[in-house]
Amino acid sequence: MNETRAQFRELLLEWFTQHLPGNPFLWYDAVVLVWISISAVLLHFLVRGFFKQVLNKRYGEGSNAQTPSRTSLLRLKLATRVSFMIQALIVQLQAKLWVPDGVIFLRVIEVMTDQWIILFALLSLFTLLDIFQAISDKRSSKASFPLRGLLQTIKLVASVLTVILATAMLMNKSPLILFSGLGALSAVLLLVFRDAILGLVAGIQLSANNMLAVGDWLEMPKYGADGEVIDIALTTVKVRNWDKTITTIPTYALISDSFKNWRGMAEAGGRRIKRSVHIEMSSISFLSHEQLNRLKKADLLSQYITDKVSVIEKDNSEKKADMSITLNGRRLTNIGTFRHYLLALLKQHPSIHQGMTLMVRQLEPGSQGLPVQIYAFTNTTDWGQYEGIQSDIFDHILAILPEFNLRAHEAPSGNDVRMLRLPQ
Repeated sequence: MNETRAQFRELLLEWFTQHLPGNPFLWYDAVVLVWISISAVLLHFLVRGFFKQVLNKRYGEGSNAQTPSRTSLLRLKLATRVSFMIQALIVQLQAKLWVPDGVIFLRVIEVMTDQWIILFALLSLFTLLDIFQAISDKRSSKASFPLRGLLQTIKLVASVLTVILATAMLMNKSPLILFSGLGALSAVLLLVFRDAILGLVAGIQLSANNMLAVGDWLEMPKYGADGEVIDIALTTVKVRNWDKTITTIPTYALISDSFKNWRGMAEAGGRRIKRSVHIEMSSISFLSHEQLNRLKKADLLSQYITDKVSVIEKDNSEKKADMSITLNGRRLTNIGTFRHYLLALLKQHPSIHQGMTLMVRQLEPGSQGLPVQIYAFTNTTDWGQYEGIQSDIFDHILAILPEFNLRAHEAPSGNDVRMLRLPQ
C-alpha cells in the first residue's frame, strides 16, 4: 500500500514538473488540500443528511410535528457536531494517506484537525447533556435530584480538561505535565470556582436530604423569595414569586441559611387554618332560659344543649345549689356554647379535612379581647380555594355572633370618636 501510494505521488510530481510551472511539491500539496476539502465537505453533508433522515423517521419531524420539539432539535444539533468530528478525522486520515511523514504540511493538518476534533467532542458532550436535561424537563414527575446543577458541573470539569488536553497537544507534551503544574494553582482555582464548588456540594446535600425540588413552594424572607422553584442550577436557584417576579438565590445559601418548604403541606393534602376572632369580654355572660330555648332550635346545638342542660340540672339538684345566686351551681355560658357550635360547624363542613387536627380553642385574653381560635385543615391545598373556604367560615362566624349575644372586639375608629357627645 505504501509503495503504491509512493508511486502515485511520484507520478503526480513528474506530471506537475512537466506541465505546470513552479515548484511541483507546492502543486501536489495544493491538489491534496483541495481533494481533502472537497471530500470532507461532501462527507459532512452525507453524514448530516443521514442522521437527519433517521431522526425524521424515528421522531416524525416531517409529518406529524409542525414545530420540532427541543429534544429533536438538540438531537439534530448533536448529529451535526458529530459529523464535524468525523469530518476532521477523515481529513487527518487522508492527509496521512497522501502526505509523506515529516512534511510540515502534514504536521499543520494534524494539529488543526486534533484541535477541531477536541473542540467538537466537547460541544457534542454539551449537546448530549442538554438532551438529558430536555428529557428530564419533559417528564411529568420531576425527580428531586438537581440534574441541571450536576450537568453544569460535568460541563465545567469537561471544559477544564479539554483546555488542558488541547494545550498539551499544541505544545506536543504529555497532559500529565500540565496536571502536575496545577498543584501550584490550586488556591487560585479554588477561589475562581468557589461558587461552583459550593453550589455542587449544596446541590448534593439538597438531593441527598430531599430538601428541595423543582416545583416546590419555597419561602425565604431573607432573599425576598416566596413562590415556586422553577430551576435548580449549579450556582443559583430561581424562584418565581407569587407576584410573578423572579428571585435568584445562591444554591449554597439554602444550606447555610434556613428556608421554609411547603411541599409537606401539598403532599399531606390539607392546608392549615389558624385564625382567631377576638370577642369583647364585656359581652360574655351566662345563658338565660329564653336564650337556651332559642339556641336549642339550631340544628348544630339542639342535642348539645339538651344533653348539657340535663347534666347541669341533675348536678345542681344533687348539690341542692341555690340558683338564685349567680355564683352557685353550674350554668351554660354564651362563649362556651359558641365554641361548641363552631366545633360542630367544622366537623360537618364539607371542605374541612376530618382526618387532621381540628379544634376550637381559647387563647390568653388581652387588650384585644378574648381570642377564640379556629385550628383546622382544609381538604384542598389550592391557594384560591383555601382562601375562599377560610373567608366563608369567618364570614359566617362574624354574622352569627349576635345570636350568642357576643360582640367582636375592635379598636375605636375615627367615626366612633366623632360620634362622642360631651354632656351639656
